[in-house]
Amino acid sequence: MGESDSSSFSPFQAGAGESSTAGGGAAGLENELAAARAALAEAQGQAQTAKDQALRALAELDNVRKRAQRDVESAHRYALEKFAQELLPVKDSLDFGIENAGRADVASLTEGQAATQRLLAKALERAGVVELNPVGEPFDANFHEAMAAQPSATAEPSSVLAVVQRGYTLNGRLLRPARVIVAKAPA
Repeated sequence: MGESDSSSFSPFQAGAGESSTAGGGAAGLENELAAARAALAEAQGQAQTAKDQALRALAELDNVRKRAQRDVESAHRYALEKFAQELLPVKDSLDFGIENAGRADVASLTEGQAATQRLLAKALERAGVVELNPVGEPFDANFHEAMAAQPSATAEPSSVLAVVQRGYTLNGRLLRPARVIVAKAPA
């Protein structure tokens, strides 16, 4: 039993042995603890900086979104302003024609109507509205609405023989199809 006592491990003996090195170990642990605290403080500072930057970025994003929303609302509200300004001379011409209708002869009224129509056509053109008057062109269901088919010896079959009501496009997009009479081969 004496031999086993000398070779067996005793926690008391290990503790006694460590106590002699614990003084140097404690200083090392304190240094490691201080270094860990410094690293933690630095990491917390970096995290706070990152959080502040993220909050600023979110605030900037919110400001951009609000500014864009205001711009869209303004564009919707004032989108027709230029077009309305283009139509004012047309209204003025119509008002002048009505005021002077009792004193004017038929020729001057006709001339005034033609001038007003030119003003309106010019205003529509500036706004991107193009008139469709497809007489003689092949029938295109994308831009024309067939009202009737009429036999014709002179026109190509499936071409527009006559326009009942003109159509219009706005910047290439159909506003109203041209209502047309389509030619068909004679019977």
